[in-house]
Amino acid sequence: MIPLGSCTMKLNPATSMYALSWPEFGNIHPFVPADQVEGYLELIAEMEKDLCEITGFKGMSFMPNSGASGEYAGLLTIRRYQEANGQGHRNICLIPASAHGTNPASAAMAGMQVVVVKCDENGNIDLEDAKAKAEQYKDNLAAFMVTYPSTHGIYEDGIRTLVKIVHDNGGQVYMDGANMNAQVGLTSPGFIGADVCHLNLHKTFAIPHGGGGPGVGPIGVAEHLKPYLPSHILFHCGGEKQEGAVSAAPFGSAQILTITYCYIKMLGGEGLKKATMGAIMNANYLKERLKDYYPILYTGNHGHVAHEMILDINGINKTIGVAAIDIAKRLMDFGFHAPTVAFPVHETLMVEPTESEPIAELDRFVEAMIQIRKEIKDIEDGKAEKGNNIISHAPYTAEMLMADKWEFPFSRQEAGFPMKSDVQDKYFPHVTRIDDAYGDRNLVCKF
Repeated sequence: MIPLGSCTMKLNPATSMYALSWPEFGNIHPFVPADQVEGYLELIAEMEKDLCEITGFKGMSFMPNSGASGEYAGLLTIRRYQEANGQGHRNICLIPASAHGTNPASAAMAGMQVVVVKCDENGNIDLEDAKAKAEQYKDNLAAFMVTYPSTHGIYEDGIRTLVKIVHDNGGQVYMDGANMNAQVGLTSPGFIGADVCHLNLHKTFAIPHGGGGPGVGPIGVAEHLKPYLPSHILFHCGGEKQEGAVSAAPFGSAQILTITYCYIKMLGGEGLKKATMGAIMNANYLKERLKDYYPILYTGNHGHVAHEMILDINGINKTIGVAAIDIAKRLMDFGFHAPTVAFPVHETLMVEPTESEPIAELDRFVEAMIQIRKEIKDIEDGKAEKGNNIISHAPYTAEMLMADKWEFPFSRQEAGFPMKSDVQDKYFPHVTRIDDAYGDRNLVCKF
């Protein structure tokens, strides 16, 4: 289980990966004549049809190589549309405080000025603040960037109201599709009223994610934006009114589109919907199991999370000095990759189980988090020393556990085998705790 919140580290089924090994897909140059890639073009056309049905959009570009590239391409599409309609002066982009960090970066790259919109205590976008700022900047409002469900891990009740506010004030709605895996089959950006949205095929649609790529971040658009989709000088694609490309190849990382194609075709509409429901159910199961041990930061207006949740460690850190990063390191001793640390809120853990995890793995994660909470309580009760306890020194390597010398005030068994189940199937971290950011900034040559 790799519970990285907002990164959707889901199962990548082997059956959808087979085509990567086929030379018919792998040994093709992106600029060969069209009559030599008829199979590729058929696959891409079929995927466009399927993704348009899933998203409720009318057009799709596969050119962007990542989600961030998709954001830039989507905002550029909006800008070209507005320029063509005598609205090129529009340059204000409203972005909620809960947004992914790439949103303001992409807006700045697209030549827009960012204005932040507040969130309320439940994690929702403050609609009154959104309305006030949309009206304040209505003469220059270009776009509103919104993630749905939000980066706080909740469904925004007022999302369609927000879309109307933006449209009423002359702006376009850009939806960040990073959390699309909590929409597929239940709702869609088109139904909500968004004008453009990027999809992380390397998240929602099963392309392996992590380790630097490769990624695919296609953008879907409403009918009025289709003519302004990115085009390519060496291969006909995109809109007839757009100028320039956003990546080197006309269809981005085309080879790995085969993975998403297989994933969609094998699951079908009902299967995709069940996957979404599974992701939501798993996240809410973890919430219910852990809410008595850790504060859940946001649960929306109905007491539920979407596909991910945020555990608040601020109180624990202030009381005994155990930080979110300490819990992340201790989880390694239980065999878990850490959740997202300190994003989108300082001193929190953002957990996303996805639909891929069986109940046994969810329960194993819960048991690990409960055990860590017990270790925290020992510090709170004075049974363990602040700064010199089983969490503050974690993780523990096999070399440490087998060494002749052991100077910690707890046993090797407690450190390396915190749960009985670990005895049969134990993962050992390769290195122990180092000096975090200091080491990144102060490299030392060992040899």
